Amino acid sequence: MAADNPVWGAAKPFLTGSMAGMVATCVIQPVDMVKVRIQLAAGGGGGAASPGAVISSIMANEGIGGFYKGLSAALTRQILYTGARLGLFDKFTAMAKNPGEKMPFYKLSLCAMGAGGIGAAVGNPADLALVRMQADAVLPEAERRGYTSIVSAVQAIVKNEGAMGLMGGVAPTMYRAVAQNFGMLAFNAKTKEVLEGMEVGTDNMRVFGSAAVGGFAASVFALPFDYVKTQVQKMVPDPATGAMPYKGPLDCAMQQVKKGGPLVFYAGFPVFYVRMAPHAMISLIMQDNIKKLWKNMGL
Repeated sequence: MAADNPVWGAAKPFLTGSMAGMVATCVIQPVDMVKVRIQLAAGGGGGAASPGAVISSIMANEGIGGFYKGLSAALTRQILYTGARLGLFDKFTAMAKNPGEKMPFYKLSLCAMGAGGIGAAVGNPADLALVRMQADAVLPEAERRGYTSIVSAVQAIVKNEGAMGLMGGVAPTMYRAVAQNFGMLAFNAKTKEVLEGMEVGTDNMRVFGSAAVGGFAASVFALPFDYVKTQVQKMVPDPATGAMPYKGPLDCAMQQVKKGGPLVFYAGFPVFYVRMAPHAMISLIMQDNIKKLWKNMGL
């Protein structure tokens, strides 16, 4: 496959992003499971459970496999979401950059936020299936769906909520993605540019350092939106009235503040950081190395 093949040129950024995201997800999935369970506990009004308590509960009730529940959905999400957001960011920055220009931070930010929002919309069905699969084990036994794979989760959602049910929670998912990508991609790109300009360290050190900055920024900006997204996506109709607990993301946010105060949005921040920052860092480092691999292969 020639490097100048237009089909390969168009597909390469998206394939690179998908591969990088899938590697990161295989490493981080157990932490993501703990993060989601902490958020679900906090959303129930009982306060955030500790990471230790959640880990012990999963081990006791579900075994090691419980930490990887929803992995098929998580990998599908990376193919769609991370492939789209990293690929689109590369495309957008290439279009927005003037020859010989060091891109200003506002341009990087707009490119990152746009790529994140579009990527989130593309990946929402897989993201929704992932949250439902991770939340299923903590529901009352009568309400559990017993999902076995992303296919069974998607089928159940379509059967019970219609095809548009797959876009449930798309608004908070997009909000979170915009915030996450602003932190992750814009801060990573600008930090790398600054370190290169200062000739600090080796190339690998600069890649690692800029990825670390991007991972931290992504965690800080994304968690409040991630918390609301989890609450909206895992909600089911009240068995008695058929009414949903929240009218939308804003209503969810307001109800959560009434229950737990503003800091409820940062429930499980240490776990979220341990999940988000390494995932962002691994994704960015893998993306950089995969790009180098393509170059070495003449692609």
